[in-house]
Amino acid sequence: MNTAVPRDPDLARELIARAQAADEHWARLARARSADQPIIGRGRHLDHTSIEFLSRAIAQYGAWPDVPLVGVGGARAAWRIALRADTRTDLQRVAVRMMHDAVERGTASLPQWAHLYDRAILNSRKAQWYGTQYRLGSGSDGPERLAVGEPDGLDARRASVGLPPADFALQQLRERLAAEPSLDAEEYDGSPAVVLADAA
Repeated sequence: MNTAVPRDPDLARELIARAQAADEHWARLARARSADQPIIGRGRHLDHTSIEFLSRAIAQYGAWPDVPLVGVGGARAAWRIALRADTRTDLQRVAVRMMHDAVERGTASLPQWAHLYDRAILNSRKAQWYGTQYRLGSGSDGPERLAVGEPDGLDARRASVGLPPADFALQQLRERLAAEPSLDAEEYDGSPAVVLADAA
């Protein structure tokens, strides 16, 4: 992927700021393992406003905010926003298609696309395909992988999109959630050690 200066650096900055704010919020919630409704509501509001912003950006450019448009950090931030678009499954499905087109052009990440594909398919009430989506378990083991279609071929499918073996990814996720958060804005490159999707 080309890492030159993005064509729209203002869009990149806004996407990154929105994704970072949501990451920080949801990371605190994931570590607290709390069902505190005001905390959840604030996160959903952040997600909703960011999803609407992403929708307008996609409409403006008629394409996925890929690396040439918004840089690596901006493209990653757009993906993170789309992952949380559970209230806008229509946008999530559009994002899956547009991001796949960008992957085929070499301007978006295939592993990130696999995460988004899984999220969208789960929101269609089907089993995920690449095993990237989790829920916080009620036991002491931490996150649990959501249902996967054809589980015997899971690791081969994951390898085909550049993801590590499923059990390794789950262990990494549990370790990341157990660690102290590192969400310093100075460090933010769109890849904080934070969320359920990232370690998958």
